[in-house]
Amino acid sequence: MRYQAINQLLFIKNRERFREKLKKGGMAIFNSNDVMPTNADGIMAFRQNNDLFYLCGIDQEETVLVIFPDAKKEEHREILFVKETSEEIAIWEGEKLTKAAASNLSGIKTVYWLSELQAVLDTLVAEASCLYLNTNEHPRAKIEVETRDARFIKWMKTKYGIETFEKSAPIMHALRMIKNDTEIAIIQKACNITESGFRRILNFIRPGVMEYEIEAELAYEFIRQGSRGFAYTPIVASGANACVLHYIENHHVCMDGDVILLDVAAEYANYASDLTRSVPVNGRYTDRQKDVYNAVLRVMKQAIAMLVPGNNIKEYHKAVGALMEEELIKLGLLDAQAVKAQDPEKPLYKKYFMHGTSHHMGLDVHDVSTADAPFAPGMVFTCEPGIYIREENLGIRLENDLVITEKGPVDLMANIPIEIEEIENLMNR
Repeated sequence: MRYQAINQLLFIKNRERFREKLKKGGMAIFNSNDVMPTNADGIMAFRQNNDLFYLCGIDQEETVLVIFPDAKKEEHREILFVKETSEEIAIWEGEKLTKAAASNLSGIKTVYWLSELQAVLDTLVAEASCLYLNTNEHPRAKIEVETRDARFIKWMKTKYGIETFEKSAPIMHALRMIKNDTEIAIIQKACNITESGFRRILNFIRPGVMEYEIEAELAYEFIRQGSRGFAYTPIVASGANACVLHYIENHHVCMDGDVILLDVAAEYANYASDLTRSVPVNGRYTDRQKDVYNAVLRVMKQAIAMLVPGNNIKEYHKAVGALMEEELIKLGLLDAQAVKAQDPEKPLYKKYFMHGTSHHMGLDVHDVSTADAPFAPGMVFTCEPGIYIREENLGIRLENDLVITEKGPVDLMANIPIEIEEIENLMNR
């Protein structure tokens, strides 16, 4: 792994919190993600299952975690199964985790080789009164490829005749949406790496540069600082491309007079950051671009002030929509009388601001959460209003990452330039 080892206390405490949510006699099993193929004998870069990582910190394929608080034998109340290494594996892939190394990373005393899984489960399944198995319950998930967890559920049903099981996902969603100080520090590290990348490209962007060249500069800086790279597929969208919300081709030339929307951020130790900035290709905003930019920035600042304990996502987005209506009227994009007469279910501002303002962030850039949970200390949110004017080939979005605290939101990206004057000064040094 490229990142510095995380203190095992994070994972020990995470497992403690998870155990408290299990029913009496409940046993939970978590699988690592698959190693996914490309073509022929190629494979994609491995990315660990976030729930398993959250609970044990193991970043290796073919890993299984068992949590069984009421197991008869104390050594079976937490068990980690890892892939056994060999001389051949070490030659071709590098050495895998030893039992001692896996125990040291996770804080789990009992570590077996994965080949021993079935024999151990034969004993434990008979002891358990119910099984908790893991499924992807993210509302945005599009599951077309069968996951390792899904195959494991089928195997458990066939092998042990289990007809029903409990889902771990609701518990994990509730736990993961509240970050502790260690997690926030890791996210801050990802944000700091993102800041370095953004500052780097301010001196690189100019008319004639290709969008993918900017992507390459960011990737260099992120990887140079110990990140595996982007936390999500980067959006480097100049001119009209900025009005395509999920533009990821990044293959156009950046033209003089255009604004380039950069939705780009680093990951660190599997935790995401999420940044958006909109900067002028030639280093100077036009008056119109400034007006739209400052409108978005005003909405952003007021939205951030609403990220406080007790608020909720529905009321928050409603309030942000009202702020955006005011700004769009001032920009001449909406008519005040038409806004008053609009269908509340189909607000007119959606023509120019069609996405949400905030989402949870953590191990997933769109992190799991419990629907409609009130804002609470420890939650990490993005704040990302935008205005997209297709007829003007202009899209402006601004985004920072914030932690909700009892004393108000803490901006993890407070040091990243966002004011027009600062961006122009840095681009024209």
